[in-house]
Amino acid sequence: MDNYRILIFAALSVVIIFLWQAWQQEQVAPPTAATAPASAQAQSGIAQTPAEPAATSGSPATPAAAGGASTAVPSVAPVAGKPGLAVGQRVHIKTDVLDVIIDTHGGDMRQADLSAYPVKVTEPEKPVRLLDEAPSTLFIAQSGLLANRPAPDHHAQFSVEKTEYTLNTADEIKVPLLWTSPEGVTVTKTYTFRRGSYVVEVDHTVNNASATEWKGRQYRQLQRRDSSDGGLSLIYTYTGGVIYSEAKKYEKITFDDMKEENLSRDFDGGWAAMIQHYFVSAWIPKADENNHYYSKALDDKHYVLGMASPEVAIAPGQSNTFTSRLYVGPKLQDMLEKIAPGLELTVDYGPLTIIAKPLFWLLEWFHKAVNNWGWAIVLLTLTIKLVFFKLSETSYRSMANMRRLQPKMVALKERYGDDRQKFSQAMMELYKKEKVNPVGGCLPVLVQIPVFIALYWVLLESVELRQAPFILWLQDLSTRDPYYVLPLIMGITMVIQQRLNPPPPDPVMAKVVKYMPYIFTPFFAFFPSGLVLYWVVNNTLSIAQQWFITHRIDKLAAKQTS
Repeated sequence: MDNYRILIFAALSVVIIFLWQAWQQEQVAPPTAATAPASAQAQSGIAQTPAEPAATSGSPATPAAAGGASTAVPSVAPVAGKPGLAVGQRVHIKTDVLDVIIDTHGGDMRQADLSAYPVKVTEPEKPVRLLDEAPSTLFIAQSGLLANRPAPDHHAQFSVEKTEYTLNTADEIKVPLLWTSPEGVTVTKTYTFRRGSYVVEVDHTVNNASATEWKGRQYRQLQRRDSSDGGLSLIYTYTGGVIYSEAKKYEKITFDDMKEENLSRDFDGGWAAMIQHYFVSAWIPKADENNHYYSKALDDKHYVLGMASPEVAIAPGQSNTFTSRLYVGPKLQDMLEKIAPGLELTVDYGPLTIIAKPLFWLLEWFHKAVNNWGWAIVLLTLTIKLVFFKLSETSYRSMANMRRLQPKMVALKERYGDDRQKFSQAMMELYKKEKVNPVGGCLPVLVQIPVFIALYWVLLESVELRQAPFILWLQDLSTRDPYYVLPLIMGITMVIQQRLNPPPPDPVMAKVVKYMPYIFTPFFAFFPSGLVLYWVVNNTLSIAQQWFITHRIDKLAAKQTS
């Protein structure tokens, strides 16, 4: 195989990655938020698993006859007030990292702004809104109780003592919401926020002051609308549901999966999340608690993913607290690892995670040393180049030898014309005589491709690089170069590399290789500048290495012929 085929193979590999991402985005449309469903099914109060009868609107499901515990799946609140969600009093909580709105109707977390993460570098005062109740971008966290008699689900009306909470000098804020039944059962739903934390503790404390036993369970769910338009994009990142269990580890539950079949599974611990590029919201139960995990596809592209705890019996005069944690924040791996097993996998590096994680660790280490993600990318690229130096040297030596033989190969082509068999035989004899391995450059390229792809995902998925400045005009490595300087430099480096390589004898293939830089440069013009920076540095180092090897081999060949 001629060396020019290696270049085409590598280039086509990159194109295939981009086309695969675009196809994925078309087939699995990534959502952003949601409007409330308009149909009767979506407003039916409590959506049931297939084996259970429907419950009346706004009322809890009755426990299953056998086993005592219902696995009913709570659904969307009925329309009341504004389109999509019923509205009660608004409770505003502001910490150093979160700006949250909780509604007394259902006690849902309806809105969560991430104060440290602006939407744009140019708009630092406008934070990313991860949870949102707006009809077109609905994404909310709901929780409640299901019992053998009236209990506060996410349709219930809670009462509050105050509607404004701010974390000033204290290290935590507790926000209690109170619900009382006519029978004497009181439920206090308490949100606990802590300084510097994106984890919110959510407790339901049931105090049974009635004369009869209370039996019930806690559920927690995320509801989101798939608002994607299904368009194609060169940059694809997954948006949708994810669950984690010790048995099956990290599993994507796409919106299409939810549409085709309801999730219904029981396991200990784990978590359920809705993820998107850079950010995640996840319900995390107690590690030793066995939960029923469920999903539900509602009308108008609404989807629910959640879990329900085991049933608990509370005798008259007794109380019990159901506990959970809700993570609403950025996908910071160091932080997520400490919160729950496997939660750091929401930073989705794909099937090459085993390579990508060490690359990120090294990138982060360089960042700590230089305090600049751009220079950290440069240092990481240099390190990878050093690791693969010998392999690259083999490849470039093979290319240099092929380049040296180019005049003789052209002469053979002219001698044998269209007789491909005689031309191939003569060419193999030439390789044997000159001791040149025509496939010597293939293996080094193949070995490096998984590393390049893994690094691609590291640079694309890591929130640490979001809005990270580099130098001069590059103030956000996660967005395209505003002046297209890096893509143009990358195109120039591709042209230089092309001229260092032996031109293919096939005129059609020669034209393909010739125009490749002009095809790829527009692609990279819209890539995150951090990715383009990597390719520019990698190409520049490759040019230096290849020029040195080619120059050395040409000099040696000149000595041998003189």
